[in-house]
Amino acid sequence: MTKIVICGANGKMGHTVASCIDGRDDCTVIGGVDSYTAKYADFPIVATPAELPEVPDVIIDFSNPSTLDELLEYALVNNVALVLATTGYDDAQIQKIQSASQQIPVFFTFNMSLGINLLVELAKKAATVLGGQFDIEIVEKHHNQKIDAPSGTAIMIANAINDTLNNEYHYVYDRHARRMKRDSKEIGMHSIRGGTIVGEHDVIFAGQDEVITLSHSAASKTVFAVGAVNAAVYLCGKPAGMYDMKQLVQE
Repeated sequence: MTKIVICGANGKMGHTVASCIDGRDDCTVIGGVDSYTAKYADFPIVATPAELPEVPDVIIDFSNPSTLDELLEYALVNNVALVLATTGYDDAQIQKIQSASQQIPVFFTFNMSLGINLLVELAKKAATVLGGQFDIEIVEKHHNQKIDAPSGTAIMIANAINDTLNNEYHYVYDRHARRMKRDSKEIGMHSIRGGTIVGEHDVIFAGQDEVITLSHSAASKTVFAVGAVNAAVYLCGKPAGMYDMKQLVQE
């Protein structure tokens, strides 16, 4: 039985993760961390990881990048595995995550959906076949409460495509300020924010007289919660290192 703590327990994703775990028999929630400590289930919720009454096997984090330092400190001191599902980390924070993974197991991906990770693999295959002949654009759509743009998932897709193409491409986020023809070595990224859109991503390969579009749409936050819980169960007992959805799918 994997013992899990939810960081960001009182957020929408925290509630969804708790609900997903409640229906499983291979894991259980033993605590939550949130600045808002109101209790809604049979586990305690505290303001900081240091206040947790019991050390878990794994912490699932759906909170905010600002909590990373105290989360890493607690995990390193107590040898706790981390599933980091928060988006919006900067380069310095990602470096801290990578450093921590040398001592503890860390599952880190910009999107916990199995479907999105399949989309990434399909986009890489398409780039291998079409690269150099087709222009590449990524459009992402999210709800009006999302703060970061472009989404971490859009960046993950772009990075995967760029790696496939020997990192010869650069990213363009603000085309209205560029009064020039499109560079063939660019990947355009466009963000739409509105309503309650959970998450939609389109990868467009536009060539001469034909367009290929790869799309993924999430209908609810549950797909991300289920992925995070599966990652937590998978990570329990693993040696130190960086893990992502690719390892989880292969196993």
